[in-house]
Amino acid sequence: MDRQTISRLAHAHHPIAAPLSDEAVATLLERALGPEEEGRVLDLGCGQGGWLLRALAARPRRRAVGVDVDPGALTRARESAEAAGVQRRLGLHHLDAREFTDREPFGLVLSVGATHAFGGLLPTLAAARGHLAPGGRVLVGEGFWEREPSSAALGGLGAAREEYADLATTVDRVVAAGWTPVFGHVSSPAEWDDYEFSWTGSLAAWALDHPDHPDAADARAAADLHRAEWLHGYRGTLGFVTLVLRRD
Repeated sequence: MDRQTISRLAHAHHPIAAPLSDEAVATLLERALGPEEEGRVLDLGCGQGGWLLRALAARPRRRAVGVDVDPGALTRARESAEAAGVQRRLGLHHLDAREFTDREPFGLVLSVGATHAFGGLLPTLAAARGHLAPGGRVLVGEGFWEREPSSAALGGLGAAREEYADLATTVDRVVAAGWTPVFGHVSSPAEWDDYEFSWTGSLAAWALDHPDHPDAADARAAADLHRAEWLHGYRGTLGFVTLVLRRD
């Protein structure tokens, strides 16, 4: 089973691919959208379109564009948009986010939990800047070290120590790159636990519900491995911060 399919199944009950509660998502999105009723929103790595669908519901005169490499996730986003009646205001592109171009700038650019597509936080912000209208905002979510990572944490994440910094250093780097945080949210332990149990539980449930599927054993193994890597590795070590940013 490929990673895109695993991720899509794992996020069946948590379409926002980050450790964020519904309340946190609503607050972050309200701050990021700002008071403007019109304008365009871009999500670089939109997955199943969770952020964009909420943005379109919150601002009935906004339009949105989503970019992702997973065709299955985009199909799900399209189906959800049709069910919500917002499909005419949503454009979806099956494309590497690094290759996306558009002639018009966007008032809000998002990349939450997808900075790996650009090679890290600062390259993601550099890419977002190229799409941003004057006075626009960026909503970005990134990991950071809550504490010094153990070898078990690094192994579970498949990460190197230098891949992340602590929270203060992470924010300092963003500011040094010319951005001003105007709001932020640090995911709580409860949000992390809810996200990880949802991720592993949704994937395991799919395997149990489809025992004769040729990928059932792979899905169950992926859920079991992920759960072990989280509980015995990076739980309490990897943090997640979501920032609303503006340019100086």
